[in-house]
Amino acid sequence: MHDHNDTTINTELQSVSLYILGEPASKANSRRVVRFNNMSRLIKSAKALSYSEVFKQQCKPLAVLMTGDLKITMTIYYASRRPDLDESLILDLMQGLIYENDRQVKERHTYWGLDKENPRAEIIIDQLEKKEPRTKRGSNTQPKERKSN
Repeated sequence: MHDHNDTTINTELQSVSLYILGEPASKANSRRVVRFNNMSRLIKSAKALSYSEVFKQQCKPLAVLMTGDLKITMTIYYASRRPDLDESLILDLMQGLIYENDRQVKERHTYWGLDKENPRAEIIIDQLEKKEPRTKRGSNTQPKERKSN
């Protein structure tokens, strides 16, 4: 197991990088229907459950969860060309470990990669800078009077 995870938090602007081994399941394809007491239920597929365990073993929770709006840049390296690019399971798994809720993610850059020998996800999470609301030009000034000829 690699120890590439950077869990240091800069108090000015938070940033974390993660290196997670394994190939994530596509969230869209990660559910299966099972029947319990004549009722159908959707549960995670075996691949999604397995990846969830692998992810949680490698992604240790931060002492202080990231706050505010976040930007995520990730490259997912798959073992074959077959899987669709889908980061949604990873975003869900980081809830409660890296940030409180994946609704904090306001910007995403996700890239597909191929590495047959070493499927993995390389993830960088950055806190977005707080932007002051823009005001209209001249909104604090009175309209200028026109001179008539």
